[in-house]
Amino acid sequence: MFNSLQIEGIIETALRDKLRNYNPESSHMPFHTRLLGKDRMALYSFLRSLNTTFRTSIYKRVAEGIAAGEFDEVASHNVIGRFSSGAQTEIARIMNGLTSASRRPNHADEIAQIRSKLETGEEVTKKLRKADIFLSRGNTRFLIDLKTVKPNISGFEKHKQDMLEWAASILHQDPSLDVRTIIAIPYNPYEPEPYSRWTLRGMLEIENQSQLMVGEEFWNFLAGGQDIYQDLLDCFENVGCRMRDDINDYFKELGARRYI
Repeated sequence: MFNSLQIEGIIETALRDKLRNYNPESSHMPFHTRLLGKDRMALYSFLRSLNTTFRTSIYKRVAEGIAAGEFDEVASHNVIGRFSSGAQTEIARIMNGLTSASRRPNHADEIAQIRSKLETGEEVTKKLRKADIFLSRGNTRFLIDLKTVKPNISGFEKHKQDMLEWAASILHQDPSLDVRTIIAIPYNPYEPEPYSRWTLRGMLEIENQSQLMVGEEFWNFLAGGQDIYQDLLDCFENVGCRMRDDINDYFKELGARRYI
């Protein structure tokens, strides 16, 4: 069950950590400063820094807090990068097909293709990127990669390969498991229009939340299907209201510093 007080506590702790540890980079912008004022430039600098760290400093913590009561295990997960050379070859075939557009992304087919070669060839060991969120429920393992709301195509092929290798590694440990690899976008920047990002097409199966969850789809999934998205937004608003004086005082002090 979604616990608003718990989630607000996670948000407030994360924000206070950010305020306490934020160290603005030196950025001399004399024209901007004289036009807008030091206080506004301080706010701009902080928000820019916050945007780059929101994924790990706030979204990740909140996501884990919501999921904790709905899944058997919730963790950041260092996937053990061991799988067969046969599975590695299948991953390369899948990636070649996707990048050449000779095949369409299909998560179930890709997993079946990897599963068919789990015991073919020698064992391969490879250092893999950590999954942002690892969830376990019964026989299913979910490996979730949190992304910014407008991910660039640069490097996205590598992200897809990471997801396939995560799946191969989990299946190598236990072939009976059901594995789902998911890209999560915390909110839809195009709302009220549907989320549309051409950079994801051709790499992910995006129908029916198969490999892409956006905004309330993602947060409601973490809550076990409960409709908690508006409640979550209220939690952020409540923390903002409660900390308003602290935030205002912080920016007054920050704006007085001579770093811009």
